[in-house]
Amino acid sequence: MKAARLYGPEDLRVEEVSEPGSPGVGQALIKLGAIGVCGSDMHMYGTGAIGGERIASPMIMGHEFMGEVVSLGDQALDGENQNLRVGQRVAVDPACPCYRCECCEQGHPNLCPYHTFYGVYPTDGAICEKMIVEARNCFPMPDEISDAGGALLETLGVSIHSVDLGKLKVAHSVAVVGCGPVGILIMKLALLMGCREVYAFDKYEWRVDLARRWGAHEAIKVEGDQGVELLMKSTNNRGVDVCFEAAWADESIQQAAEMTRYGGRLVLVGIPPDDQLAMRHATARRKGLTIMMARRMKHTYPRAIKLASGENPAIRLDEMVSEIFPIDKAAEAFCKNYAYQEGVQKIVIQP
Repeated sequence: MKAARLYGPEDLRVEEVSEPGSPGVGQALIKLGAIGVCGSDMHMYGTGAIGGERIASPMIMGHEFMGEVVSLGDQALDGENQNLRVGQRVAVDPACPCYRCECCEQGHPNLCPYHTFYGVYPTDGAICEKMIVEARNCFPMPDEISDAGGALLETLGVSIHSVDLGKLKVAHSVAVVGCGPVGILIMKLALLMGCREVYAFDKYEWRVDLARRWGAHEAIKVEGDQGVELLMKSTNNRGVDVCFEAAWADESIQQAAEMTRYGGRLVLVGIPPDDQLAMRHATARRKGLTIMMARRMKHTYPRAIKLASGENPAIRLDEMVSEIFPIDKAAEAFCKNYAYQEGVQKIVIQP
């Protein structure tokens, strides 16, 4: 079968690999339907590493995905403890925690120190034609969610977890720094939760346009520190109750801290390419900021599916998809996303 494997920085190759075998106990063999290209994929593609984890041998990329169940092992129960069935379309949570350690026992499987993660070294991911996954990671999708939309349920799950950390309240003011896929979804969730002043900032005009269409109170294209000045002017120098940093976590962290009011809450979602966090201590200390750091998600897929389904879904995931590529052109898709070519919001690969 075909698969897209990363050999090193900017070296993604589509090649033939062996098909997976039969699923074991508690597992499912799925035929891939759609895979999203994520910002963290861009870190791995550009540098061959993410968060200190470096790729040491070729691996299949992709962790935002859905597919159709082809066959099942014994005791194949899905993420809601129901029997999986052959032919079901499922969205797949890429994180495989141990379920036995202290973090897992306390309800934080996203922090499990013993987990594996589809598409992060050394575990192969989903840009291929078929793969075996843990059945409990599978969540059946309703018909009204498209294949591409199903792949983006992972992105929505990360955004839901980030908003949970923000502890938003009705009529809160919110700023989102970075209007990529996660940032734009955080912005939309804040609006759905009744936040009255929601500001969105990005350096790419097409991302700002989507933020406006999705209802941001103010969506502004900015360079450098412009966002801080504009937001403080709009809030009479108060700042916002909660600020989400959803960019590349460089100077944007300091900017987000400056946008947050005294006693406010700052949620860091972006991943810095150099694995370094830079922020002036005095800004956070004098303001008494509560700083939360988002790692992936937990217990979010059922909520994500509810938000994206129904006759009039609260979130229309397909509106985020800027382009769909076949698996043969996976390298072209990654190159286009890495260069942030005009119009790129969310790229999806469909085998």
